[in-house]
Amino acid sequence: MDPAAEHRQQLRSLRDFLLVYNRMTELCFRHCVCSLNYRLLTGREESCLDSCAARLVRANHRLMSAYVGLVPALLQRRAAEHGAAGPPAAPGPAPGPAAPSPDAPGAGT
Repeated sequence: MDPAAEHRQQLRSLRDFLLVYNRMTELCFRHCVCSLNYRLLTGREESCLDSCAARLVRANHRLMSAYVGLVPALLQRRAAEHGAAGPPAAPGPAPGPAAPSPDAPGAGT
């Protein structure tokens, strides 16, 4: 990857992170902060914010774990679809009995 493309990817990643962080901060603030009469948070607001942020971070971790688990299968399926629609692919292993696709009707029953 050339340096310019790598830099753009890093900027995109930073932008995505900041958008998620900003959204999380806004959601927790709206949910937990009841009064703007004091300069500091009350104990209740502070514990609510800690709990809210922890829940959202855990949810984000679960989503990213699922995403990382699904991406290889999605990329493989996309490559297969493009390979079938495009020019013939390079010769591969000899065809043999294939396992049923998880998408096939009746699969998993």
